[in-house]
Amino acid sequence: MKKLFLLSLLSFWLLLSMPIYAKQYVFGVVPQQSPDVLIKKWQPIADYLSKQTGHEILFKTEASIDEFEKVLYKGGYDFAYMNPYHYILANRKQSYYAELRADKRIKGILVSSGGNLEYFLDNENTQFLFPSPNAFAATLLVKYELLMVFDVDLNKLKNYQYVGSHDAVYKGITDNQAQLGGGVQRTFTNFDKSEEKDKLEIVYETKLYPSHPLAFKPDMSRQVKDKIIDALLNLPEELISALSIKEMIRTSDGEYDCIRDVESKLEIVER
Repeated sequence: MKKLFLLSLLSFWLLLSMPIYAKQYVFGVVPQQSPDVLIKKWQPIADYLSKQTGHEILFKTEASIDEFEKVLYKGGYDFAYMNPYHYILANRKQSYYAELRADKRIKGILVSSGGNLEYFLDNENTQFLFPSPNAFAATLLVKYELLMVFDVDLNKLKNYQYVGSHDAVYKGITDNQAQLGGGVQRTFTNFDKSEEKDKLEIVYETKLYPSHPLAFKPDMSRQVKDKIIDALLNLPEELISALSIKEMIRTSDGEYDCIRDVESKLEIVER
């Protein structure tokens, strides 16, 4: 009887010691890496936001970018970290609004195993590799600037294929599957096939574009939104460094009009 009383007392104490949150919000993150890696980076941030705001912030990601897009475009996250192209679609479909972004800009690159870029662009036999149709910097920005700067419309020429990942692009170029391939500096730097990497060179870099925004659904109250924004603007060093960015900074929807221009010029078909 005494043990039962003590167990009941312990359970009651544990219940009282658990944090009581006012409301629950789902925080989505685009799965650029495996869910396990993302959990290590983002779960501590979700826990920090819960403590700072008094609301339960549930971190959520998906097994694939396709699954993330499906949830996002149905309004399945209260706020989410996404790529710039995801954002303009989420804004159009569910009125998500960008409030913050990483303090960096992103660009795409074209790599080759050697040769003159203009020679390749003038050659009707030139083939391109890209990681996936809607990879923002590695595919969309590269295609966009080839069209705007060199008047080369790959979507009409159809002289490209998608190979699933940045590493597959780089490997494909070294294996002579194609002459040019799209990527980004970070994945090119990390390409671990050192002997093969020596065969590659960057032959073109796009302009810089605004990086991944953090956007909120319109039905979240301004008070709650401001608490989350303030907490993210003041993330402790150990949390922000895990994301490989210097800090979060404020942004607005208008900063992503340049991405809408990319979409319109490429006539991207929404999935």
